[in-house]
Amino acid sequence: MIGSLFAGHLGRVAEVTVLTRREEHAEALNAEGLRVSGRHDFVTRVRAATDPAALPEPELAIVATKTTELAAAAARLEGHWPRAAVMTVQNGLGAEAAFPGRRVLSAVTFMSGTRHSDTHVEYILDTETWLGPYGETPYELAEEVAALIVESGLKAQAFPDLRPAQWSKLIFNATVNAVAALTGLPHDHHFADREHPGDLGNLVYGLVEEGKRVADASGVELHEDPWEMNVLATRRGSRHYPSMLEDVEARRPTEIEHITGALVREAGKAGVEVPLHTALYRLVRGREASWEPD
Repeated sequence: MIGSLFAGHLGRVAEVTVLTRREEHAEALNAEGLRVSGRHDFVTRVRAATDPAALPEPELAIVATKTTELAAAAARLEGHWPRAAVMTVQNGLGAEAAFPGRRVLSAVTFMSGTRHSDTHVEYILDTETWLGPYGETPYELAEEVAALIVESGLKAQAFPDLRPAQWSKLIFNATVNAVAALTGLPHDHHFADREHPGDLGNLVYGLVEEGKRVADASGVELHEDPWEMNVLATRRGSRHYPSMLEDVEARRPTEIEHITGALVREAGKAGVEVPLHTALYRLVRGREASWEPD
């Protein structure tokens, strides 16, 4: 869905190709184009294939898979498009390491949508994508890509150092996704309510505070306060379904290892106790185990 939003919008200002997993997906995109509805409404033409060798080498490859599919995506690109820069748009930490020897941009995004079909995505939440250089990649490339994304009609901001923004999203995601996965609630007002002792917002606030202590101990000054990000999101009026809740309802593997698991591991390195995040991490792992075959 995130990949479709990028492809659809960028196709209005640049030549865009799409590497798909399924042949029928590629055939549909080639025949019908990619429709974006919702906040924007248009159809853009793209060229799609399941084999990277069938597509021209791009200047930038945006890898918009879930973290559970990242290793497979990196393997498919191995030996192809050596001059292309790669932009990762995964939740959590560490996605950049899947592409050694390449110019890499690290990105996190808050925009969201609904996938209606292989050729139609609805653009719902028009918030920013934050991106920055990874390793030896020059900051100027991040600026150029951010400007292109903005030109396409999306929102973006480049940072010389993405870690403060990345950690803000990590703490937000580790909290909201895990709580949604375990409660079955979309990200709504319950996540910010703190009037009564039993209100869910008290747990969310405690989780955020744990995450902030880990960031501080890791030497990261957060770009935005994850609690304020949470409150603002609940006031938008839309009932956003976090991806981990969708995965749990579909009985698919979640991104818990790469989001909450990453935060718990960073806490261990920093010597910070995170009992709330550790509990949620183990509970979601247990939820996944409940639908595994014996």
